[in-house]
Amino acid sequence: MAKIGEFLVVVLVILAFLLLLGGVGIYLLVKLGQKAAVKAKQAGARFSTHVNAMGTGDAAEVERLRLDLRREVGLTRQAVEHAQNLGWGLGDLPRLLGDLTAQADVHDGQLGMYAQQRRVSPYVDHATLDRLRQHQAKLTAMCARIRADLLGDQVQHTATGIADLSSRTDLEIEARRQAPDPLDEIDELYRRSVEERRERP
Repeated sequence: MAKIGEFLVVVLVILAFLLLLGGVGIYLLVKLGQKAAVKAKQAGARFSTHVNAMGTGDAAEVERLRLDLRREVGLTRQAVEHAQNLGWGLGDLPRLLGDLTAQADVHDGQLGMYAQQRRVSPYVDHATLDRLRQHQAKLTAMCARIRADLLGDQVQHTATGIADLSSRTDLEIEARRQAPDPLDEIDELYRRSVEERRERP
């Protein structure tokens, strides 16, 4: 009777453990499914932007502006992350990039709304489109300025490294040369003086 009770306890513990594992597995699958759904939605939005940008007209132009802005912000983010990985002092630049990225997201949303409205309505709002173009130009110019500054810093760091390496190379080559033996120099001077005496009348 006691053996049956112990057996049932062991079986119940194993079942509880398996249920716990199953619950954790289901939880992880749900979380993974949610992340996959978000990624799929983002990929679908990017794909539709690319498809819409291939057309003609104002809506396609605005979609191309969206793609251009995303590319500029992405390149700028990569440049800042690269500089951070190298340990450069960037000051407030990462926070500024965060603010710029947030503003670019707002602008991207406005471009998306304009493109969607333009596709379904034949009426063109030229004033809004011109303002969107101006905002686009300012945002992309800021991205380009940040990247140009970081590239200038990178070139300066490289120039310093190359100059240091050149100096070290010169020192190493000079150190590898054999210094002249002082006894050989004395012998040469003695030989010359003997030759000069013989040549004198």
